Amino acid sequence: MQTDSIIEEPKFQVRRLEITDKSKGFIELLQQLTVCDSVSDEDFENRFREISSLGDDHVICVIEEDHLGKIIATGSVFIEKKFIRNCGKVGHIEDVIVDSSARGMHLGKKIIEFLAKHAHSTGCYKVILDCSVENKSFYEKCGFKQKEVQMVKYFT
Repeated sequence: MQTDSIIEEPKFQVRRLEITDKSKGFIELLQQLTVCDSVSDEDFENRFREISSLGDDHVICVIEEDHLGKIIATGSVFIEKKFIRNCGKVGHIEDVIVDSSARGMHLGKKIIEFLAKHAHSTGCYKVILDCSVENKSFYEKCGFKQKEVQMVKYFT
């Protein structure tokens, strides 16, 4: 007798950071990116509420691995309101990291696409970021180009 088994591939959905994500390894993930001391629950909740109060002007997104309930990728974008370019807006992408155990699955690209789409939807004329030389080719694959010492992607 032959048994057909369906192997379920993980679905990696990008979503906004939730207050419960601290317990899912969010801070530990950031520690793979840069110096990030431990954050108390109270400090996390206070900062989360502060950022959330900014609405669409500051968005942190994550990808959660559903089976493990672990945050495996994150990034953020904040919207700068300017006087130049007819009081235009610029999105600034920051703190993009994919867990070392989840690299090579195009999760970084999903994060960048989510953040860039968000910036564009809020009326930004471009989104910019700073990156290391080692990460330059990754961002070029995501549609960015080097401009002086920054990466830039224009929407018009």
